[in-house]
Amino acid sequence: MNNKDKFANYKAKVNDVIQNMIYELFKKQPENYIDWMIEYLEVRRAKHHVKATQSLQITYHISSEEENQDDVDEMENTIKKEQQFRTSVSAEVYGLYNKKEDFKPRVIPKSQDLRERIENKLNGVFMFQALDQNERNIIIDAMEEKHFNPGDWIINQGDDGNELYVVAQGQLDCFRRFSKDQEPKLIKQYQSGDMFGELALLYNAPRAASIQSNTESVLFALDRSTFNAIVKEATVKRREHYEDVLSKVEILKSIDSYEKTQICDGLKEQHFKAQDYIIKEGEEGNKFYIVVKGTLIALKQNEEVLRYQSGDYFGELALLNQVPRQATIQAETDSIVVYLDYQAFIRLIGPIENILTRNAENYKKFVN
Repeated sequence: MNNKDKFANYKAKVNDVIQNMIYELFKKQPENYIDWMIEYLEVRRAKHHVKATQSLQITYHISSEEENQDDVDEMENTIKKEQQFRTSVSAEVYGLYNKKEDFKPRVIPKSQDLRERIENKLNGVFMFQALDQNERNIIIDAMEEKHFNPGDWIINQGDDGNELYVVAQGQLDCFRRFSKDQEPKLIKQYQSGDMFGELALLYNAPRAASIQSNTESVLFALDRSTFNAIVKEATVKRREHYEDVLSKVEILKSIDSYEKTQICDGLKEQHFKAQDYIIKEGEEGNKFYIVVKGTLIALKQNEEVLRYQSGDYFGELALLNQVPRQATIQAETDSIVVYLDYQAFIRLIGPIENILTRNAENYKKFVN
């Protein structure tokens, strides 16, 4: 086998692993997707080793609370058989070999009320949570509101897919035909806030199932080009940006790169205008904040006691000690902050005492 054939063979093997992992990732949508991918690859490595030595058999299984697992496994196997990737598919999906083309997003005019309704739905969809506000605006501009009557078919198994859908209103049924001689089988139902159709875009594969509207339904549709250009790369760009933010936080400087990545993936961004209040003294605290841009002031009984700028943080004492907010924080200028909610704070930074111990001297000057 010459070098060219060896490379082609190696590329095919790598793509197969990545394609299967990404398929499972978007199907399961785990909250901590970095840990999930690490675990997935570790299991794949163990299975590969076992296969090579022929001494053990390990079965990789991830449970699903929403779907009948037998049906899902069958559906996954059929998807793999149907994918028939073009030469450029791996490049299109993963961006490993293709040259990035110029992208001009579509803009569909819409009212402010409709924009707000779309954004509200995007907030609950895993795939869009990594987007910054500018990217979210591009997605909102590109999304099209579509109405369907009971009995209407939105997508049909085997068709090409050019859009994904977020359910704004209604209930839809997902049917899968497992063989030509079988009647389609109901395997899932979609409701407000759910998303479907992304796999055909991600894999450049035919639709794996048929979706029928069960009620009067309203869907927000996103085109393939915008999905490819914005959503796929957003997570990487977001992580790089927030790693830079965290590098300015003195109390977090000793954490390793893995811990930093974990925190980056849990951060969410908020924008405040000058004079806006971020937190108020006496309120219950459920968020930990880091300043990205701007100047904020801490007020105690309406008197300024501290100022915050890029790299500073606040809100941790209420979370650690389970006490009300000890001060009011107000934006002096237009500001951007990122935050972890309580659950993410405990999971990603906590138990925070371990990190604070490594920074004991630094922490004293923050709390004294």
